[in-house]
Amino acid sequence: MDIRQLTYFLGVIDHGGFGRAAEALHVAQPSLSQSIRALERRLGVELFHRTGRRAELTSAGERLVLPARQVLRDLDAAKRAVLSVRALESGTVELVAMPSPGVEPLTGLIKDFHARYPGMMVNVAGAFTPADTVEAVRSGTAEIGLLGSSGQPQTADLDVCQLESDPLVLISPPGTETTSDTIERKSLDGLRFVISPRGSLMRQLIDNALVHDSATSVVAEMEHRTSLLPLVCAGVGHTVMPDSWRTIAESSGCIVRRIVPEVHLDIFVVSRKGDLTPGGQAFMDLIHARALGTTGFGGMELPT
Repeated sequence: MDIRQLTYFLGVIDHGGFGRAAEALHVAQPSLSQSIRALERRLGVELFHRTGRRAELTSAGERLVLPARQVLRDLDAAKRAVLSVRALESGTVELVAMPSPGVEPLTGLIKDFHARYPGMMVNVAGAFTPADTVEAVRSGTAEIGLLGSSGQPQTADLDVCQLESDPLVLISPPGTETTSDTIERKSLDGLRFVISPRGSLMRQLIDNALVHDSATSVVAEMEHRTSLLPLVCAGVGHTVMPDSWRTIAESSGCIVRRIVPEVHLDIFVVSRKGDLTPGGQAFMDLIHARALGTTGFGGMELPT
């Protein structure tokens, strides 16, 4: 038997007769009838009782209906799988990210994505607030958004996935003397800071981490967070950043210490519900696997 024969067989059932099936399937009725006759000969049974212009299923025909539908569903799934692979040979995934998740985990995600799909391009737009990130995804400017937040975004119309929780660290100028890889909040008293301006999420988290009425002083407020690390490297002051900045900071010679008790920046991913391109879905598969701890980040490999 072949797929066309099964399609014609189900067409007769779904459309209520040979004539209607032929019309719906855009085929001549004699051709459709001949195809079903060939299927019956192949199976060695009659599938329909033919009485004049009417056709009713035989018991054998009734037994074939569910398997035939399953065969066509499986074929359709196979076609979609092949087409999705072809779609991932080239194309663009549109993302939007706030500054901190735009360093990590985004760097690691893009690295893994390009290792699996080298022909794909990732385009990342910037956003400074969770609301901006959500709106970019909601409006269709981006398929996927990475944001840092102190709580889960309330977006009923979008899918939300918590990816990780990033502790805050103190980044100090090169040569800063220290005897521990942690620093207590009270020890931040008296330090000079270069930090994000008031009203930003990071500034809110930093203010919460500082001891009230401490003698800390802010010597520079920078809206562009990428400007903070060069100022620290130049010895202007200290800054507080998510731990995802550790590798970059330490490679620049800065001293990084985890603040205790800990304060965390939660990293969330927002995406459109059931409306992703093959590239977007592949990127979300990496995100979900990382959230579950099953990606190659720990040496394990995602199934291909």
